[in-house]
Amino acid sequence: MFTGIVTALGKVAAVERRAGLVSLTVESAYDPERVEIGASIAHDGCCLTVVETAPRAGGGMTHVVEVAAESLALTTLGALKLGDKVNLERSLRVGDELGGHLVQGHVDGLGEVLSVVQDGEGWRLRIKPPAEINNLIAAKGSIAVAGVSLTVNEVDAEGFGVLIIPHTWSVTTLCGLKKGDRVNLEADMMARYAARLVEARSNT
Repeated sequence: MFTGIVTALGKVAAVERRAGLVSLTVESAYDPERVEIGASIAHDGCCLTVVETAPRAGGGMTHVVEVAAESLALTTLGALKLGDKVNLERSLRVGDELGGHLVQGHVDGLGEVLSVVQDGEGWRLRIKPPAEINNLIAAKGSIAVAGVSLTVNEVDAEGFGVLIIPHTWSVTTLCGLKKGDRVNLEADMMARYAARLVEARSNT
């Protein structure tokens, strides 16, 4: 479980393509003594398991995660290459502050960036979601975009809009987005369960 509050920017240091999966080596400022083998870390909103760690000279660490075929097909992780940046978030612990909203790290689909426009000191993004999650997105609701917890400002037939404050813009990969880019989307958990309940009731 995560909150959608990015705690580090990772840099892809190696990409190894193997039968049925991709192994990613990621550099970050995390303390290697606090990240155990088997720990869950969200990478651009996709929950992955750490299988190796190592300290880096000068501080920080590298960690290795393995991305299975389904995740490669349904997320942006399959397109990652050497030097790319990724939003990282370690899993939520009991007692941690819930600064964003509850995020599972299970990507619902890929959205397409329709526009990136500066608005004062902030930035507005317009995103077209996949049709299957349209009913899970509502104005004033929450959504995770590339693992970042954001509030939906507007929804229409074309897509939805979010406003990015300067801090979030500067400490996440969102600042590198441009029209046509794909982003991992995870709808609000409560919206997903509410939609499932409505569906179940309509089928009885």
